[in-house]
Amino acid sequence: MSTALEDIFQRVLTARVFKDREKLRPDYVPEELPHREYEIKRLGETLAPAIKGVRPSNVFIYGLPGTGKTAVAKYVLKKLSKAAARLDLGSGLANCYINCKYDNTSYRVFASLCEQLGVKVPFTGLSIPELFRRFMKALESSSRLVIIVLDEIDVLAGHSSSDLLYRLTRINSELSKSRVALVGVTNDLKFTESLDPRVKSALGEEELVFKPYDSDELEDILRQRAKLAFMEGALEEGVIPLCATLAAREHGDARRALDLLRVAGEVAERGGGFKVTEAHVRKAQKELERDRVVEVLRSMPLHGKLTLMAVYLLERKGVKEKTTGEIYSLYKEVCKMLRLDELTQRRVSDLINELDVAGLVTARVVSRGRRGLTKIVKLNINEEILREGLREDDRLSALLQ
Repeated sequence: MSTALEDIFQRVLTARVFKDREKLRPDYVPEELPHREYEIKRLGETLAPAIKGVRPSNVFIYGLPGTGKTAVAKYVLKKLSKAAARLDLGSGLANCYINCKYDNTSYRVFASLCEQLGVKVPFTGLSIPELFRRFMKALESSSRLVIIVLDEIDVLAGHSSSDLLYRLTRINSELSKSRVALVGVTNDLKFTESLDPRVKSALGEEELVFKPYDSDELEDILRQRAKLAFMEGALEEGVIPLCATLAAREHGDARRALDLLRVAGEVAERGGGFKVTEAHVRKAQKELERDRVVEVLRSMPLHGKLTLMAVYLLERKGVKEKTTGEIYSLYKEVCKMLRLDELTQRRVSDLINELDVAGLVTARVVSRGRRGLTKIVKLNINEEILREGLREDDRLSALLQ
């Protein structure tokens, strides 16, 4: 094993593929953002009053994943801060960035905001009112205009922390020396429908919608990043067009295109190669598909996992045509075994439809003649991926033994 590892290390050391692979990471914000000039201009116009210390309107940014929402928000705020510094106004302007996917509770959001304003707070232990009080004190002591970006803000709406949005949209009425402006970013175009009308009107003073990239636009983005990330001559001619085409099929996701190009480079590097080929892109696509399926499995609600487990167990028993009724019967057995309350058959049928949309199963309706219509379900993933996706839950992984 030691010799095998040394061979792997040596291949990576001798490979001449990457110049700086970090330039392909989604959190890297380049000096130029191709095909987002209009969105940059619109957001810049909205936030520009901050240079004079005037609180700009709150902004809500919508768009599918990988359409440049976060990059544009960070880009504009970076330029705004530089402009304020040139005018010697930098001390009166501050930016705070929160990724609500990770800071997904009121406590974590307020704790992160306090930290970014230079106030240390314990990881746990304070009440939300006390934490909010400390955040307010930090704001007032700074006497600044603070622009807060809440990325993936829709995550907060599904938690008890949804009142956080109400607090933040009403915070200026409680401040005397400072001001707060909010930039909300979401992939969910219907997110605001679930908001309190008072929060919705305050949060969405201005709205900006990002359209998906097309194949040509993705190719431009990849060529820009490739110059920064790869050694000269490291990419075969057809690699970038292939990555762009594959990503364009998935709603023009630039993040997906960049991941595909980076992983293709890593596949070539692991082989000790000097050039990334289309074959490396195809292999990278398979690796990313696998990783995405595993992530979907891990993030699924418990009863969605139980429904999928019932489909798998029927398949393992050799049942070729698995109907909704058979799946529900086995689902109830699994719930009983794990001492869990079961859902209704109608709800489990809805979960099967959700699994179908996610691509984990295929559900098709067939005619049984006089017996009417029935839904036949087929599993689309193998046992290895299922095990990896469910291994964090000991109860479910035990059923796979």
